Amino acid sequence: MIPQNKNTVIVSRPEGIYRGLIKSIILVLLPIIFLNFTLINAADKVAPGTGIPFQPGEKLTYKGTWGIIPAGELTLEVLPKETINGIETYHFVMITKTSAVVDIIYKVRERQDSYVDAGMTHSLFYKKKTESQHPRDESINFNWEKMESTYTNFGQSKRPIRVVPGTFDPLALFYALRLRNLKENSEIHIPVTDGNNVSIEVMVNIGKRDVIEIEGKMYDTIEITPNMEMLDKLKKVVKKSDHPQLKVWVTADEKKIPIKIRTKVGIISFDFDLVLGPP
Repeated sequence: MIPQNKNTVIVSRPEGIYRGLIKSIILVLLPIIFLNFTLINAADKVAPGTGIPFQPGEKLTYKGTWGIIPAGELTLEVLPKETINGIETYHFVMITKTSAVVDIIYKVRERQDSYVDAGMTHSLFYKKKTESQHPRDESINFNWEKMESTYTNFGQSKRPIRVVPGTFDPLALFYALRLRNLKENSEIHIPVTDGNNVSIEVMVNIGKRDVIEIEGKMYDTIEITPNMEMLDKLKKVVKKSDHPQLKVWVTADEKKIPIKIRTKVGIISFDFDLVLGPP
């Protein structure tokens, strides 16, 4: 079992907790950006219909906690395949919502949709709608003939940016991760874009195997630690002085299902544990 390092927070001013908590909440709401920096190389493709460990109908639900306090819920789902511009695609969805307790401080309701070609080689379209103090209604449209993508927010488009072969959007990377074997004590590099930046090659450290327990069930897992220095290049959310940390444990089998996500910003630490998913 992995030790549960919970932090007791004692500060003289409550706004100190709020600032730190908000940063951690935002970081937790972006786990897909980080837990996915693992597995696709532009030259390493998967033939359509082969080696795909997930199918439409799969649904994973995670409960978030801050110590003993409920923090929110995150759901990942594979919807029925769709066709975009004549190309068959996988349709992935992530829905995130903060708990009633956290709503008082920073309420978030968010949905992300990702469309990836059936061969799982690159993203085709991505959109995200966020209801919070900082609402978003954004999308990324990939044009692979021109090797570029266009970012739009509330109907306002930016100039297209270049992308390299094999680039994924943040949500798509989670599923791309599950296509390959993870080797202990190795590094993996992967191209990703959030729509505002050109494709960035991000590095992830693949750690050791370990057995962890969640709600009385034991899981054989492997640890993944993204390079958090890439955070500023993708989303300017936290400062380096906050020492942001993220660890993800995925099942050490062919499905690579994330079992636990642990984030820490400053003195604030969150755990997101899988509570409903494949047996």
